[in-house]
Amino acid sequence: MFLLLILLLEMFVLLMQVRDGPSLCSHLQNYMSNFMEFLLMLRSLHLVFGEIFIIILIQGLLKENLLLVEENDHLLNSCLNPFIRYSQVIGEHRKSVESTLAELGVTLSNAAYKLNVRPLLRLACSTVFGSASGFTDMLVQHIPSPKDVAAKKVDHIYTGPKHSIIYKAMVDCDPSGPLMVNVTKLYPKSDCSVFDAFGRVYSGRIQTGQTLRVLGEGYSPDDEEDMTVKEVTKLWIYQARYRIPISSAPPGSWVLIEGVDASIMKTATLCNVDLDEDVYILRPLQFNTLPVVKTATEPLNPSELPKMVEGLRKISKSYPLAITKVEESGEHTILGTGELYLDSIMKDLRELYSEVEVKVADPVVSFCETVVESSSMKCFAETPNKKNKITMIAEPLERGLAEDIENSAVSVDWSRKQLGDFFKTKYDWDLLAARSIWAFGPDKQGPNILLDDTLPTEVDKSLLGSVRDSIVQGFQWGAREGPLCDEPIRNVKFKIVDARIASESLHRGSGQIIPTARRVAYSAFLMATPRLMEPVYYVEIQTPIDCVSAIYTVLSRRRGHVTADVPQPGTPAYIVKAFLPVIESFGFETDLRYHTQGQAFCLSVFDHWAIVPGDPLDKTIVLRPLEPAPIQHLAREFMVKTRRRKGMSEDVSINKFFDEAMVVELAQQAADLHQQMI
Repeated sequence: MFLLLILLLEMFVLLMQVRDGPSLCSHLQNYMSNFMEFLLMLRSLHLVFGEIFIIILIQGLLKENLLLVEENDHLLNSCLNPFIRYSQVIGEHRKSVESTLAELGVTLSNAAYKLNVRPLLRLACSTVFGSASGFTDMLVQHIPSPKDVAAKKVDHIYTGPKHSIIYKAMVDCDPSGPLMVNVTKLYPKSDCSVFDAFGRVYSGRIQTGQTLRVLGEGYSPDDEEDMTVKEVTKLWIYQARYRIPISSAPPGSWVLIEGVDASIMKTATLCNVDLDEDVYILRPLQFNTLPVVKTATEPLNPSELPKMVEGLRKISKSYPLAITKVEESGEHTILGTGELYLDSIMKDLRELYSEVEVKVADPVVSFCETVVESSSMKCFAETPNKKNKITMIAEPLERGLAEDIENSAVSVDWSRKQLGDFFKTKYDWDLLAARSIWAFGPDKQGPNILLDDTLPTEVDKSLLGSVRDSIVQGFQWGAREGPLCDEPIRNVKFKIVDARIASESLHRGSGQIIPTARRVAYSAFLMATPRLMEPVYYVEIQTPIDCVSAIYTVLSRRRGHVTADVPQPGTPAYIVKAFLPVIESFGFETDLRYHTQGQAFCLSVFDHWAIVPGDPLDKTIVLRPLEPAPIQHLAREFMVKTRRRKGMSEDVSINKFFDEAMVVELAQQAADLHQQMI
């Protein structure tokens, strides 16, 4: 009854907000504050004392007529009093409901009175008030027009210069300017053979029959490989289940485009073919979670492999967070955000996109590789022609810096002064070091840093600058596939401390420098106490209080730990907040329901990366099959199993990454240390 009265009073307030007329508006100014205070008071009392107390209170108020207004106030007598009587009789006797509705001029069928309270109330209110316009009015009042927010939006997503003609046209939503469309989603046709692209027009006017350039996520003015030319065959306005065909769309419109999907994988930028100015792409979508769970697939019938590969390509188009790739071992893997996400992907793969039966391996998780100390020695590597030598060390990044890079709080495209100010102010870096940053890796916003820490008195800066691009490529290659188990490197700073570069350009080509830079990055990484990192879920569990102890037990068995358990106001439920390693989350929901008799429900989302306990390079650890490894052996177990799955040898080979001279120097240091201990 209390909730029903609150609903009716809120409907009355909404009615007064959206209706026109001077008399109604003047009454609104007089009575609105009183109604809002009354609603807030009832809500507060409901949270503190519960629903039974409020029902008794409201019944008393109604009996005393405290909510009724004076007889001469015709507006509120005609609006509020029926609401109060309405709240008294809905859900009670049919005759009372009929008499109240009759006063409002409403007659319902006999079948309507057999409905439950909520459908009956909805039907009666829709009959009284007609079609609702409150939602539409709310959109008009609170959502700004595309032109009003274009400047803020374009500044965030456009990767090109801000003084260009294209940027100005997008900010002004200029229909006569160059065409720029941001494609953010691909929707499959009914037969799932091709996709339609859903995007927003920022400037210009898109038309059917128009020929466009489709710029992929890897496009840049310097590298135009990820670019195709396509023709728009059809346009629609997409409205839920319906598609309204149109011939053209102005700036600010969201449109569905047919004919341009062939080369688009996730997102794309559409522009005119004949633009004279350099075009930069609109930034790809960013999400607050990561695809950290992966599984391998193969067709039940090997002859159907091409169908499955085509289905995986369509899966990558359809799911924004899904990643499909082929490992070096030849297996096809799919990465998603969790078990349910992968279940949905596999269902669509089998029934919609490939229509073949596939076998699925047990899910595993993606790891990252990191270091916890600085390199114990300066590591160097020579190019195969012995003409170049690069020396490097590795050390961990400051806490929070990797997240700042990934969240675009800092960009390598900034000027040296901006970079210097940011790192000096927030992380207390040396100004010279901050201005010597060469790149982030493994991509433009990757969580690793390469910087030049050489001195002009020791290194020829001009020669070093001539091979900068090659060293950056080698660093990014190494950061993408770490030495422990071919997983990405994270949270590591690589410093170039010395370099000897050949003066002849023939001897310092990219074929010499890139693999050498990768190898020296690996050797510096391995000398800095490497560790594995695993993804961790944030888990929120809703449960009755008598099941909290069972939840603690389930989490402790899976290396999870509770951060908070708080009661949910106004209900008997508790909210348990915890962190749970993703690798321990498989089957967690089933286990949780079993131990709580189905009374607990959980929600999980990726939260952060955490270091796995133990040393992955400790060869003294013996892993026994079919036995769970102790906590301090987990890093070794995860690394060995990952390497086996990828078809690699069980241990990291030092000779693969260390030059012979490096191995000799390392052995000499070990001998000296042993001599000192004796």
